Amino acid sequence: MIGADVSRHHQNFLQVVHSYYQLTKPRIIPLLLITTAGSMWIAAEGRVEPKLLVVTLVGGTFAAAAAQTVNCIYDRDIDYAMERTRHRPIPSGRVQSHHALIFAIALAAISFSLLAVFANLLAALLAMSGIVFYVAIYTHFLKRHTPQNIVIGGAAGAIPALVGWAAVTGSLSWTAWTIFAIVFLWTPPHFWALALMIREDYAKVGVPMLPVVAGDETTAQQIWFYTLILIPATFLLIYPLQSCGLLYGAIALILGSIFVRKAWLLWQNPTCKIQARSLFLYSILYMMLLCAGMVVDSLPFTHQVANALASSLNTIISTILISR
Repeated sequence: MIGADVSRHHQNFLQVVHSYYQLTKPRIIPLLLITTAGSMWIAAEGRVEPKLLVVTLVGGTFAAAAAQTVNCIYDRDIDYAMERTRHRPIPSGRVQSHHALIFAIALAAISFSLLAVFANLLAALLAMSGIVFYVAIYTHFLKRHTPQNIVIGGAAGAIPALVGWAAVTGSLSWTAWTIFAIVFLWTPPHFWALALMIREDYAKVGVPMLPVVAGDETTAQQIWFYTLILIPATFLLIYPLQSCGLLYGAIALILGSIFVRKAWLLWQNPTCKIQARSLFLYSILYMMLLCAGMVVDSLPFTHQVANALASSLNTIISTILISR
């Protein structure tokens, strides 16, 4: 019986709350919310309504928490087999699976209600589609059956960007789908770097992550290829979409250059877990700062400064030409 030899009992209500909190894998959620916020700011041209922002982020939090909780239920056998996850709430016996399922359903219902009432139905349905895709497609069909699991499954982590856009506009545009594509392309280098670090754990439980099936060198090569596709994709927001400006472009260029360098170094030494860890940690920082760049670039103040600088530059150039 799963959790029989590590079963624990809650001593007080706070421990109960903490166990259910752990089910949601809270360290994963902030990154999803950052992509949501970045998409919202671009959609609103830097003028996001505070109430809508809060509702969308809270609704997104509940949707992601619901998906992660169901994932914990489904993967309880794997979690029990691996030492680093054996003490999670379900395999340790602190939370029963049927209780966790009720918790997940409640989270999903709250998410849908918040988004449908205070944002719009499209945003609510997209959030629910993210849960379904993550649970049914990635966790059930892909994770244990194909080394391409994280490539296809990456779509689930990219859906929050669509939710954010839809919450502001009530529709989806090419810009929204481009942000979706950026997150989608970012996911394999991010997750495969982690998989290189913990390849032995995945091999132990029979999960066919790419390093387990194809080896470290092939995985590092795939990380390099996906990075080379990802970086140019980030500039599509500047041209041809013209959704972001030069400030975002400068940020994307600097961040992308560092990403490419780290991916190259890993490819040159694919068995080095230090390099894999460096890329994994940087990939998180990369997405956070890239989305922050989207936000800052979209602000009216930024546009005012950019226009003032452009005007001053034109004046200087005109003066020089006239003087000649």
